[in-house]
Amino acid sequence: MFKRIIILSLVVLSSFMFISCEKKTTTNTTTNEIVEDPKVSMYLSNGMIINLELYPKVAPRTVNNFLSLVDSNYYNGTIFHRIIANFMIQGGGFYIENNALKHKESKTIVGEFSANGYTNNLLHEAGVLSMARATDYNSASSQFFICSADSHHLDGNYAAFGRCADIESLNNVIVLSKVKTVAISSSFTDFPEEPISITKIERVTK
Repeated sequence: MFKRIIILSLVVLSSFMFISCEKKTTTNTTTNEIVEDPKVSMYLSNGMIINLELYPKVAPRTVNNFLSLVDSNYYNGTIFHRIIANFMIQGGGFYIENNALKHKESKTIVGEFSANGYTNNLLHEAGVLSMARATDYNSASSQFFICSADSHHLDGNYAAFGRCADIESLNNVIVLSKVKTVAISSSFTDFPEEPISITKIERVTK
């Protein structure tokens, strides 16, 4: 259990707070060909798979950043460090090395949501994928969260950019959101007792 892991170093950061919408497609303006929204599969250390579809017409910069991190294998080995039942699961910014919890650096991006001047009508419903951030609207980088329940108080304040692609993936998110958590510091009060890591994320479609 994680309780037995000795935390040798811990980066203290501000805690990041944080389905359905109709399927969207993008259009190739040169050929007028309809191109499906990108899809990725997230493989977890506990054997679960979460399939996600991304919406570049909703949040193009956010989707491009996420796919860039996926293509560079950035997420491989990162963990879900914040899990709250009936709310969300959050990951993508920390990993464990030599029994120490470490932060993984990544560039920040513009927050594509209405409070920051961007149109984004994707609601934070169960299964929606969105970017975590600090108080600065443009502080999101690599950390994301997936809603396990409707969380409309986040609408317009966080950059939603995708959703679970199938019911099994949504069910996996809900199951993960109910795992036992412990407080390992004042900044990490909802940490999974048994670490759950992302083995890899890979594109299903380009």
